[in-house]
Amino acid sequence: MSTLNLGILAHVDAGKTSLTERLLYDAGVIDEIGSVDAGSTQTDSMDLERQRGITIRSAVVSFAIGEVTVNLIDTPGHPDFIAEVERVLSVLDGAVLVVSAVEGVQAQTRVLMRTLRRLRIPTLLFVNKVDRAGARYGDLLGAVARRLAPGAVPMGTVTGIGTRDAAFVDAPDGAALVDVLSRHDDALLAAYVADERAVTPRRLRASLAAATRRAVVHPVYFGSAITGAGVPALTKGIAELLPSAAGDAGGPLSGTVFKVERGPAGEKVAYVRMFSGTVRTRDRLPLGGTDGKVTAIGVFDRGGTVRADEVPAGRIGKLWGLGAVRIGDAIGEPRGTAGHHFAPPSLETVVVPDRPADKGALHAALTQLAEQDPLIDLRRDPVRREISVSLYGEVQKEVIQATLAAEYGIGVGFRESATICVERPAGSGAAAEIMGEDGNPFLATVGLRVDPAPAGSGVGYRLEVELGSMPYAFMKAVEDTARETLEQGLRGWRVTDCVVTMTRSGYAPRQSHAHATFDKSMSSTGFDFRGLTPLVLMAALSRAGTVVHEPLHRFRLEFPAGAYGTLLPVLARLGGVPRQPDLRGPVGVLEGDIPAVRVHELRQRLPGLTRGEGVLESAFDHYAPVRGAAPVRQRWDADPLDRKEYLLRVLRRVP
Repeated sequence: MSTLNLGILAHVDAGKTSLTERLLYDAGVIDEIGSVDAGSTQTDSMDLERQRGITIRSAVVSFAIGEVTVNLIDTPGHPDFIAEVERVLSVLDGAVLVVSAVEGVQAQTRVLMRTLRRLRIPTLLFVNKVDRAGARYGDLLGAVARRLAPGAVPMGTVTGIGTRDAAFVDAPDGAALVDVLSRHDDALLAAYVADERAVTPRRLRASLAAATRRAVVHPVYFGSAITGAGVPALTKGIAELLPSAAGDAGGPLSGTVFKVERGPAGEKVAYVRMFSGTVRTRDRLPLGGTDGKVTAIGVFDRGGTVRADEVPAGRIGKLWGLGAVRIGDAIGEPRGTAGHHFAPPSLETVVVPDRPADKGALHAALTQLAEQDPLIDLRRDPVRREISVSLYGEVQKEVIQATLAAEYGIGVGFRESATICVERPAGSGAAAEIMGEDGNPFLATVGLRVDPAPAGSGVGYRLEVELGSMPYAFMKAVEDTARETLEQGLRGWRVTDCVVTMTRSGYAPRQSHAHATFDKSMSSTGFDFRGLTPLVLMAALSRAGTVVHEPLHRFRLEFPAGAYGTLLPVLARLGGVPRQPDLRGPVGVLEGDIPAVRVHELRQRLPGLTRGEGVLESAFDHYAPVRGAAPVRQRWDADPLDRKEYLLRVLRRVP
């Protein structure tokens, strides 16, 4: 049997988990369809997921469609948990994006589809809830083509839409298929022009499958996960149109860890997608600078997990025994570049234990939670012993609070959320420290220059010295330390969109006494370069200067046209910058930018400002310079901007 690793993605409440239940039921994996509202679904296993009726952690479940084994990954729909989706994207062969026939194309729907198209992940669209009052067909198809995917092609029509008897008629329009497919299939176009009768349904289906697998065309199905309408046609499309997993089970080892959880005894369990080679029990895998031995393996089978001796290429498995494993680790050879597909968290907060005595236990508990979600970016101030975490939104606070109480018995509260800013260089700056000169206590010479780079480019690193001018380990120590140092800039924020160039290098060769004992007081070590680099880099950055930027969301507001006058003053007070509104109909539309930290407040106030009829869509768009005084973030380690204090902490003495 072939294998397909399939992601189910959607805006929250579009019916993604309900569709997963229906697929499992139709495949005979479960005898009864679970309810999200009742907390009885197969993939929402956390108590909090069942209580709130939302997916928080991705879950894997397996079923068969004919000769295809589908490993289905149900992902969160709420934007606060987009990091879970981020990790899943790297292991997918294909995806189903769920759209609500009532609410239509929503903010998160667009964010997800843009990312799927950018990564060229073959994607089917399923328009759910056709049995609900207010469900739409024709205008929704137009919105999908305009706002989601120009290559969207309907695979049939709907009868009785908006009623319990709504049904999907699996009969794609041949002319519409030819129109869309001929843009991507020259042979099909030529055959159609020569003799349209030569373009048979079978040939159209083959062209459709090829274009779908190249992610240039996106078939659209309509139906209802609750009644089952349209789901058989979608199931057929999953098996026939999406590509099976590829990979050589006998090839070099290559896989990706996309999820880590803790077992009943507190042991780490790693979820891994294998792209090449085979992992077997008792294999030793290098992870985190140490080797881990695989003590047990589980693979997914018909709704559950069964023990196995191996995970071959193309499959997803669970590995036990890897104590040092982290999300994002490569098993064997890395596959491509990891990179971020979505914007990073834009908020942070301090977590405060109800009982001061729980500070140590709180840090240990949050450390374990950070294993499951590294983007919470756990930080601890060593002086005040305050613990900070990064957030995508306020709902994450509730989840962290409930998880700490239920799983660790720790009650917590939170300080008010603050924006996570970034720093960008204002200009260029350079600095150098020479071994044995100007009070340099380290056996190292390092020269660095910082230059600004285009927005969104991240941090680049270059050499203006010969790579062989000193041992590679020292070169690597400088680059790694430079990247770590830029996590806290002149005002404590992460420095981005810059290029660091190494301009000078030097070291003391290995020295030994007559009896051949290595003398580190006479020879450079990695410690020297790790200790000196922050001083040089921050001196260069000080000369370049930085500008603090805050994250802005692009928003789209729909509201009764008469509410426009009450919305504008509120937007102004929240720092929003609106664009020209569209007030030509009974429903007004307003787009613009707003600071990320104000989105939650606007969302809370919107019902009162619009008589409950306002709809807000927002998503991170860009960083912009902070207006007014630049905020400063407290540093959490030795400060290289204070040379005396830094050397005292690093060397335990001041030279």
